[in-house]
Amino acid sequence: MKYLTNYIEDAQTEAFNKAGAFFAFSNDQFNEKQVEGVKYVSVGAGLICPKPNVESLMKSLDETHKAGIAQDLAENGKKTIIHRELGNHEYSATYSIYDTSLSLAGYGITDEEIQAEAHQYLIDFAKWEEGQA
Repeated sequence: MKYLTNYIEDAQTEAFNKAGAFFAFSNDQFNEKQVEGVKYVSVGAGLICPKPNVESLMKSLDETHKAGIAQDLAENGKKTIIHRELGNHEYSATYSIYDTSLSLAGYGITDEEIQAEAHQYLIDFAKWEEGQA
């Protein structure tokens, strides 16, 4: 099964390259990638971008994220996505939808929809554990 990252990875890389952005977690990494005379800013999580390109990069990344969510929903549907994220966030161990809810915030999926699928997810998980799925 695909995840959101599978849908957006190539477009994100293209946006980084177009903007001249790169990841650097040390001065050495920054110095290796910087271009002389360009003013850079940190946009978080180690991402460095030329100052004039920050706004267009952020817009491009936002559009990429939204397009990835739309593709994920179109290919997988809400139920499958909810079950995938319940599994990713260990719902069968925690019985909490909190992390699942956070991960699906941009999907337009409500806590009520997640909770409505949680019981079926546990049934499916139990079958899978027993080798019946």
